[in-house]
Amino acid sequence: MSKYVSVDHLKFLLDKVHDIDDVLALPRFADYDKDSIEMLLDSAKQLADKELYPYFIEMDRVGAKYENGTITCHPQIEKVMKMYGENGFICPHFDYDEGGSQMPHVANLALGFISTAANNTAVGYPGLTAGAAGLIRSYATKDLFNKFVPKMMSGEWGGTMALTEPQAGSSLSDIVTSAKPNEDGTYNIEGQKIFISAGDHQCSENIIHLTLARIEGAPAGTKGISLFIVPKYHIEDGNKVSNDVSTAGEFEKMGQRGYVTTHLVFGDKKNCKGYLVGEANRGLKYMFQMMNGARLEVGLTAAAIASAAYQASLQYAKERPQGRKLDGTGGKNINADQTLIINHPDVRRMLMLQKSVVEGCASLLILCGKYLDLSHYAESEEEKEKYHDLLELLTPIAKTYPSEMGRVSTSNGMQVLGGYGFTTDFPLEQLYRDIRITAIYEGTTGIQSLDLLGRKALMKNGAVLMSLMTEINSDLSTANTYNELQPYCAQMEKALATSQKVLAHLSKFAMAGKFEQFLADATIFMELMSNVVIAWQWIKMATAAKQAIVTNQMVKEESFYQAQIHTMKFYFKYELPKVKSAAETLLNEETLTIVSEEEAVKAFA
Repeated sequence: MSKYVSVDHLKFLLDKVHDIDDVLALPRFADYDKDSIEMLLDSAKQLADKELYPYFIEMDRVGAKYENGTITCHPQIEKVMKMYGENGFICPHFDYDEGGSQMPHVANLALGFISTAANNTAVGYPGLTAGAAGLIRSYATKDLFNKFVPKMMSGEWGGTMALTEPQAGSSLSDIVTSAKPNEDGTYNIEGQKIFISAGDHQCSENIIHLTLARIEGAPAGTKGISLFIVPKYHIEDGNKVSNDVSTAGEFEKMGQRGYVTTHLVFGDKKNCKGYLVGEANRGLKYMFQMMNGARLEVGLTAAAIASAAYQASLQYAKERPQGRKLDGTGGKNINADQTLIINHPDVRRMLMLQKSVVEGCASLLILCGKYLDLSHYAESEEEKEKYHDLLELLTPIAKTYPSEMGRVSTSNGMQVLGGYGFTTDFPLEQLYRDIRITAIYEGTTGIQSLDLLGRKALMKNGAVLMSLMTEINSDLSTANTYNELQPYCAQMEKALATSQKVLAHLSKFAMAGKFEQFLADATIFMELMSNVVIAWQWIKMATAAKQAIVTNQMVKEESFYQAQIHTMKFYFKYELPKVKSAAETLLNEETLTIVSEEEAVKAFA
C-alpha cells in the first residue's frame, strides 16, 4: 500500500482528540456514526491509492500546456472529476434534496487530507468546483442553482473563483472588470483575471467562473464589487455556444505544474454574459465565504503535502544505512556494520519536527472542521455564534502555520535524504516545489497576519480571543490530572501569559491611532500565536493518548499512543520556546520598518 498519510492518526483525531460524537449527535447527521466515518476514510485511501497517487509524479512531468488559445492538462483529471462526482465527493455537505449526502464538514476535511496527500495537483479541480457550487447555493437564486450546480456536482462541469487582476493583485478594491446590465437581466462582463486555478482545460465540458466585477456607476472600492456567474459556454438546445471567455495564457510555475493556472479575458468580443449572484455591490462579502473555505483548504493542502514528505523521508530513513553510531568512548567502531540513518539523533530530530508539524496541523484542521459544523448546526444560536467566532479567529492560523511550517517540515524531509532529496529519483523535491505556493494562495502570509492581529484578535473587544483561552484552559485542566503532563501544562500557561502580555502591549498602539506601528510586525505575532495554538493541539493529543493508555481503551498498539506523548514533548522542547523570541521582538518598540519613502530608499542603498 502507498504510504503518504497516516489514516490511523486521522481516526485518532476524530475519535479520541476532537470527539466527533459531538457533531454526529446533531439531528442533521443522524445517518452517520463513527463506524461509517471510518469506512469512508478507508475507502478514500483505497481510491487515492488507485486513482490519485500513481499519477502524482506524472502530472508534474507532463504539466499543463497552452497552445492556440487552449490549455491541455493530464487526462487523468477528467477521470478524477467524474470519479468525485459519481461518489458524491464534490459537495457531500449539501442537503439530501440538493444532491448532497449531508456529510459533516469535519469528516470531509479528513477525506480531503487523504486525497490531497496522495496528489495535491489533481484534487484542486474538484475542490474549486465545490467552492464555486457552494457560493451559488448560498447566494444565487434557485433557478441559477438548477442551471449550473447539478452538472458541477456530477463532475461534468468545473468551477473557479476569478478575483485577481493584473493591475490589482491582492488589492481587490482596485479591480476594474466591468459589468453592464442587459434588458434580459444578464450583464455584459469585460475585463481580465489572472492566476485562475483550473481556469481552462479539456477535462471539463464547461467551466463556471465565479467572477468579481464592478457594475457601472457602483461605488468605488470594495463597496462597489458584485459577484457574477460567468460560464465558459452557454448551453443552447443541448449545444455549447461560446460565452466570449478566452484564455490568454498559462502560467508556468515552480510547483503544482499539473494544476492549470490561467490568464482569462472576458468580453474581448463584447459578448460575455454573466448572471448576478445575490444583491449588487455585495460580491466581496459573498466571495469571502468561498475564500474562507479556500483558506482552510490551502492549510489542508500544505499539511497534506508535508504529510507525504514526512512519510517519504521516514521510509527512506528506515531503509538507508549510512555511518555508524558513536560507541561508549565517543568514537566510532569502524568494524561495525553501518547503521540505518534513523538511528542518528539529528536525523531523528528532523523526523520528529516533521511529525510534530504534520500531526499538529492535522489536529488544528480537524478542529476547524468541527467548529464549522457546530457553527451551522449546533442546537442553540448562542452556540452557533460561539463556534463561528472561534473558527473566524483560527482560520488565518490554520491557513498560515501549515503553509509556512509545512514548508520547513518538507525541507527537513529533503535534508533527511541528503543529495537524493534534491533529485527527481524521490518525491521530496517535487513536494518542496508544490508546497511553496500555499503561503501565497488565498491571501499571503502577510495578509493572513494582518487579518489575525488587525481584525480577529480584537474581535468583539477581545471576547473571541478570551473564548479561545477558555477552551485552551479547559483542556489544560484535564491534562493536569496526569503527572506526566503537568510540566508541559505549566509551560503552556507561561506561553499563554506571554501572548496576552504581547497583545496588551500592541493594543496600546491601536488605541493611540498608531495603526502602522500596531500592525508592522503582524507576521511575528502570527508566529507567536501559531506556536501557542499548535502547542494546544499537542496537549489535546497527548491527553487523549494518555487517557487511552490509562483506561486501556487503545485500538492500536500502545506504542502509537506513547508516540503522541513523545512528540508533544518534542514540540514543547524545540518549538514552543519560539514564543519567547517572538515576544522579545514584539515588545521591542524600535520601529525599524516604519520609515519615510526617502529613508526606505537609503536603507536599501
